[in-house]
Amino acid sequence: MFIEINGIKKGFGEGESRVEVLKGIDLELQKGEFCVLLGPSGSGKSTLLNIIGGIDNPDSGYISVNGEKTADMNEKNLTIYRRKHLGYIFQMYNLIPNLNIKENIEVGAYLSDNPLDVDEILNILGLYEHRHKLPNQLSGGQQQRTAIGRAVVKNPDILLCDEPTGALDYNTSKEILKLIEDINKKYGNTVIMVTHNDAIKDMADRVVKLRDGMIRKNYVNETKISATELDW
Repeated sequence: MFIEINGIKKGFGEGESRVEVLKGIDLELQKGEFCVLLGPSGSGKSTLLNIIGGIDNPDSGYISVNGEKTADMNEKNLTIYRRKHLGYIFQMYNLIPNLNIKENIEVGAYLSDNPLDVDEILNILGLYEHRHKLPNQLSGGQQQRTAIGRAVVKNPDILLCDEPTGALDYNTSKEILKLIEDINKKYGNTVIMVTHNDAIKDMADRVVKLRDGMIRKNYVNETKISATELDW
């Protein structure tokens, strides 16, 4: 087992206004697995993703990646953990506006001891001919491809995707999902994707449904289909 999530609890606020967002999450993921976290707004899925990513700390419980517990790490080791293991893809692209597309992807490569080839990534993403353009010269879909490139070039064990198609139209969303699917197959990253789009679960190896801070369903998808076949 590659990722172990054990007894994770998390709340926000104090006293009577305190809200328990995660109420004891247990989950195990295999290396290379494509997992979709589904749930309505407020179900705790983004909070869980942030805890896996070391962006947020749980109140109790632990995350273990390849036998390493994040709770045992000091700030320096947590930074190394994020650098070594994690690539992040968000709904907003968070590109650096005054760097061109190739340079934005190279930012990810600088953070890695074992980066992938930047030109290879540009070709896989269909961005090679746009590599000298600035982000504001690209479409939303192309900017999201650049953000994916920045995450993937690090060669991370885990790709954390928080609503990566939330700001995109239907066709572009499917292109981005296909891209993440292809990268999962080619490089064997473990993908954890938060979404409220129920249709996306059909391309996942594992589907985890959250509601009110608890896992309501956790199952292996026996009838997985390609991203190109998704419909919503």
